[in-house]
Amino acid sequence: MAPPNNGKNQLILGTFIHSRKLDELQYLHNTAVCVDTSGKIVAIEPECDQAKAESTLFPRLRWSAEEVMVTVGKDSQFFFPGFVDTHLHASQYPNVGIFGKSTLLDWLNTYTFPMEASLSSLPKARRVYTRCIRRTLAHGTTTAAYYATIHVEPTNLLADLCLSMGQRAFVGRVCMDQLGPAYYLDESPEQAIAATRATIDHIRGIDANFDLVSPIITPRFAPACSADTMRQLGELQRETELPVQTHVSENAGEIALVRELFPDSTSYADVYDRYGLLGEKMILAHAVHLSEEEADLIARRGAKVSHCPCSNSAITSGEARVRWMLEKGIGVGLGTDMSGGYSPSVLEAARQASLVSNHLVMPGGKLHELPQEEREKAKLSVEEVLYLATRGGAEVVGLRDKIGAFEVGMEWDAQLIGLGMVCEEAAEDDMEDEGNVDVFGWEPWDERVAKWVFNGDDRNTKKVWVRGRLVHERKEN
Repeated sequence: MAPPNNGKNQLILGTFIHSRKLDELQYLHNTAVCVDTSGKIVAIEPECDQAKAESTLFPRLRWSAEEVMVTVGKDSQFFFPGFVDTHLHASQYPNVGIFGKSTLLDWLNTYTFPMEASLSSLPKARRVYTRCIRRTLAHGTTTAAYYATIHVEPTNLLADLCLSMGQRAFVGRVCMDQLGPAYYLDESPEQAIAATRATIDHIRGIDANFDLVSPIITPRFAPACSADTMRQLGELQRETELPVQTHVSENAGEIALVRELFPDSTSYADVYDRYGLLGEKMILAHAVHLSEEEADLIARRGAKVSHCPCSNSAITSGEARVRWMLEKGIGVGLGTDMSGGYSPSVLEAARQASLVSNHLVMPGGKLHELPQEEREKAKLSVEEVLYLATRGGAEVVGLRDKIGAFEVGMEWDAQLIGLGMVCEEAAEDDMEDEGNVDVFGWEPWDERVAKWVFNGDDRNTKKVWVRGRLVHERKEN
């Protein structure tokens, strides 16, 4: 693994914005952040320029100015924590935007299983996974919870690529021994467990402490796994204490199928609970149609939810009630869910999370009949969706003390965001490089951030760091 930042300490100067809590962003202007050679934030000093940092911070940290890398944000730029994508299928990346008029189960058979099966070819897998990692990094995703395929070597390749390219990742070899097509199934529960162990061992071999890349136990979803496979995966989780990821209550037809396949379980989430998988280290994607009892069970077990608004809309699964889950004490983050979702951007997921929360309270929405005050409360603000994209996501993947904000002791997973400043003499040919966000100078910072959330894209993501290592830099014309 490449050392963070070539072994140099860093001084980063400018405006820093991060979530202090769910509904509050903190703005740190004219601030200095010091990052040591391990990629950890060791000092944050407000009202500090380079000269002051060299005279006050460097002696305290025993740093020599000649050995420090300096990054300075411009007036139209700010540093923001890296995004955490809590649910995406790297193996489905070539299908992004291809879902037709399908619903979940039809979409799996028509588009998903054939694409995933084709990645048994290592050259094809390398091509797809490399592009997926590069694209997500370019959109500011510093941490990703990936589903790969049932194939061991291509899954191991995905882990290798994440490590070499510097993206923090959870890489899951998919387990499925029923429901899928005959050409794309585990041969038996024992084979599914053996293959999962092989990937766990491989990742331990390349990143012994899982500092950057971690294995994650990945039953595709309950209908795709036999009872014996689920039982053995539960035993494997208790043995290894690794995180787990899967799907829950995404689509009405899927829920009916779970009820048919697991008649002794009281709910979809209860299936996972019965096999010992539902716990603090489990990430449940979607959770669109949870019952009160099911949500209460998830909250009691400490499992977390990945909210995937783009996918839920694209394949017409429904609208998840994020505020309701948060109020029950369920940790929630955002997922792009490519390729059910159409975009590799967590920023796109954030804006869609806001819009979907609005749809819940519109005429015909799930919450339209609630009193006006409760309808207003259900809507998610800019501040709240950015929390879900960073601190919320960090909690979902079990890294809330390490990433998701700018605090001493946390690791420097960050992105430098640049907004287009419109000057009186601005030329038309200056517009393209800065993307769709136009700032005229009179907007307060909260309005600038709102413009970024609803208009921004990868053109605004100028640089990206993971553990202090620069892993993406946008090439300007």
